[in-house]
Amino acid sequence: MLETVTTDMRTLHAVADLRHAVRGWRRSGLTVGLVPTMGALHDGHLSLVRAALRATDRVIVSIFVNPTQFDNPADLETYPRVMEADARLLADAGAHVLYAPTVAQMYPPGFATTVSVRGVSEGLCGAHRPGHFDGVATVVCKLFLQSQADAAFFGEKDFQQVHVVRRMAADLDIPTRVEACPTRREADGLAMSSRNRRLVGPGDRERAGALPATLDDAARAIAGGQPVGPVLAAARARLLAAGFGDVEYLEMRRAADLAPLAALNGQPARLLAAAWLAGVRLIDNVPVMPAGEDVRALP
Repeated sequence: MLETVTTDMRTLHAVADLRHAVRGWRRSGLTVGLVPTMGALHDGHLSLVRAALRATDRVIVSIFVNPTQFDNPADLETYPRVMEADARLLADAGAHVLYAPTVAQMYPPGFATTVSVRGVSEGLCGAHRPGHFDGVATVVCKLFLQSQADAAFFGEKDFQQVHVVRRMAADLDIPTRVEACPTRREADGLAMSSRNRRLVGPGDRERAGALPATLDDAARAIAGGQPVGPVLAAARARLLAAGFGDVEYLEMRRAADLAPLAALNGQPARLLAAAWLAGVRLIDNVPVMPAGEDVRALP
């Protein structure tokens, strides 16, 4: 398959070409990092590229809008696709390979295998997006095997996804190390997301800032000893009052395994939420820290 070049970065579209590049690096004793994305890149993605460049010798960034993880066909259709702009950003960031396979390359005729992860995929986004995490686990498994990466880098904004990917890699003995990187945020605290660009109505973007602010305040209240149930009920009401049309979930889970928690009891925890604003589904999470500490102070 043809290869295009942007500065020193190569753009590859076929598994065979990707593996050929990786074999060359391996012969030179170089380590390989992978940053899986669906494109429409922002500084959150680029922070993962920077982390990969610090940790490994060569960095592959994949861009693939994976149809199997969309439970809503309209969401798949409207997902932003800006490959040329993404390629420029990645070249400027220093990525070595942009891997952009086609749907036919990833799911050729006769494809009949799905990777399903129980436990950590249940509840939260898993309860509201049927089949989503099967699609995630399947495509990430394929990307790990195609790239043979030493490490892969994911953002903590998708906290449940990180757990699913780690469980999948551990259970299938895939040696790729899964690195979780801190959520990158806008000036008002909103987690960077490709979906944010769809907040185009009057005041939508400003209202979106209520999500991180509400989570931060709820986390501090729980860490300060207030009971979890009433704090989360008040947080849900605050989001609805701020203009969110629906709060799919707002829960506290144990950070280590996403088990539900009714009380903090000294265990590392996360508040996780998904809420709709102006037809856009936003997700976020924050750690619950001891009183007096910054809720975003985790490494």
